[in-house]
Amino acid sequence: MDQDCTEALAAAVRAAIDARRPLRAVGHGSKAFYGDAAGGEPLDVTAHCGVLGYEPGDMVITARTGTPLAELDAVLAAQGQMLGFEPPRFGGRGTLGGAIAAGLSGPRRPWAGAARDFVLGVRAINGHGQVVRYGGETIKNVAGYDLARLYAGSLGAFGVMLDVSLRVLPVPQTELTLVLEPADPARAMIDLQRRPWPLSGLCRVDGQLRVRLSGTAEGVAAARAQIGGEELPDGAAFWHALRDWELPFFAGAAPLWRISLPPAAPPLDLPGDWLLDWGGAQRWLRSDAAPADVWAAAAKAHGHATLMRGGDRAGGVFQPPSAAQAAIEQRLKAELDPAGVFAGGRRA
Repeated sequence: MDQDCTEALAAAVRAAIDARRPLRAVGHGSKAFYGDAAGGEPLDVTAHCGVLGYEPGDMVITARTGTPLAELDAVLAAQGQMLGFEPPRFGGRGTLGGAIAAGLSGPRRPWAGAARDFVLGVRAINGHGQVVRYGGETIKNVAGYDLARLYAGSLGAFGVMLDVSLRVLPVPQTELTLVLEPADPARAMIDLQRRPWPLSGLCRVDGQLRVRLSGTAEGVAAARAQIGGEELPDGAAFWHALRDWELPFFAGAAPLWRISLPPAAPPLDLPGDWLLDWGGAQRWLRSDAAPADVWAAAAKAHGHATLMRGGDRAGGVFQPPSAAQAAIEQRLKAELDPAGVFAGGRRA
């Protein structure tokens, strides 16, 4: 049921500020594993839900942050549109606010854009207990400092998001998935991305390449003829499972790392099992390697790594920031959350 809980949430934040009592916004807990240890008193935002506005012609949707992603998907699909960054839905428990706060993007990200690229505006409760709005509901309305997109990936460090306006994309006319088994998968991934083909997914798993083509029927057919390989009968199911971390690779108790690298970076000298997504730019690793070793290997390859699930989390889960990055984060935190009431210790 659609509900506006703005006043109740703002009152809770103001009370926490007065008491210097840390708060952390929570939804259905689908991403509770992500980030450093979360402290603070939970502030449930799931009741604050519902679509506030949707203009298919403008390709913009605005919804409260407790709205389930499944509901947004259904509303958009009825008009032949979709969330272009394909956020993980985690068994249907994911919400709009959680998707933006985590900043996680799915297989289409290199070709469509990241979560932050789709954020047009955010209404939030800041560290002064005020309800503020950043950005708007049109692409041209973003000027000056783009504070709305600052919330993407912040894990709630800068405030409690209330509503988010997002740019959406049309569902492709045609989509299919090819399976390739090249002698040199790494080289094949690079070569595929150098050609003017309508790629929307490129993954290496179990020694195979999975190539998703999206676009017009003519464009997809032409690319399919040149690329070769075998068509995967239910390609959509594979990409849905990859998007939601439901492939067999993600099962089990082994620590799960997400490593962001330049697509053409050579393999890292780390033990474990690998799954490469985003044409090689996002690399998933199941490994018992020490966090310091993973971070060092990622940094040497001009990337960064995050311990997503399991493993030794005592020293944190994020790649240690540079001095300059840490200084910027501290200044933003001091400006937007002077009482330090948000995030409960989870790094922005």
